[in-house]
Amino acid sequence: MNEDHIRNVVEAALLAAGRPLGLAELAQLFDEDARPTPVALREALGRIADDHASRALELREVASGWRLQVRAEFAPEVSRLWPERPQRYSRALLETLALIAYRQPITRAEIEAVRGVAVNPNIVKTLMERNWVRVVGHRDVPGHPELLGTTKDFLDHFGLADLDELPPLAELKALADLNPQLALPVGGDGEEPVLVPDTEPVAAETPAETPDEPPAGDAERA
Repeated sequence: MNEDHIRNVVEAALLAAGRPLGLAELAQLFDEDARPTPVALREALGRIADDHASRALELREVASGWRLQVRAEFAPEVSRLWPERPQRYSRALLETLALIAYRQPITRAEIEAVRGVAVNPNIVKTLMERNWVRVVGHRDVPGHPELLGTTKDFLDHFGLADLDELPPLAELKALADLNPQLALPVGGDGEEPVLVPDTEPVAAETPAETPDEPPAGDAERA
C-alpha cells in the first residue's frame, strides 16, 4: 500500500477521533487484505510527527496510543473558543491527586497524614467519576482500607505515556502544570469539548484525626 495513503488515513483518523488511538485501532481502519504492519504504522506516525514539528498541532504518544493535540503554547488563545468554562480544580483536589499519582498505592488515611487534613469524600468521588483514580487493592491491616491508584485515563489526560514521565515533585507547583490535553471539536454533532475540567465546589476540609495506620513511605520520584 502507498505510504502516503497510510499516512493520510492515520492523520485523518487521529484528527477525527478526538481521543488517543492505538496501533490495533489504526490497523482496523484498512481493508484486511491491505492492512499495514505495525512497523508501517509507526513509520507513518513518525512522518506525521515530523510534519507537525513546527505547527500548532503536535502528535503525542500517551498511555492509550497516539493523538493530535494543540501545543501548550497555543492553549490560552484557543481556549477562548469556550469562555463559559473558566473553572479549575481546587488546590485540595490537585494535592490529593498528586499524592495518589506519586505515592500509589496509597490509602485515604495516608493521604490525610501527609496533608494534615481529612480527605473530603467529594474529592475522591470526583476523581473516580473522572476515571482518573481507582481502587487497586486493600492494605493488609485491620479494616483493610482501600488502596488508591491512577488509571490509564489519568495518563491520557495529562499527556503521559506512563508514570515514569511524571516530573520530579520539586519541579511541580501543581498538577495542572502538566498542561492537560486541549480537546478539539469534531464534526457537527454539537458535542461540547472539555477544555479545563471543572468540579463541584467542595466543603471546607477539616483537620485530620490521627490515622489508624502508618503513613506511606516516601516514594517521591527522583
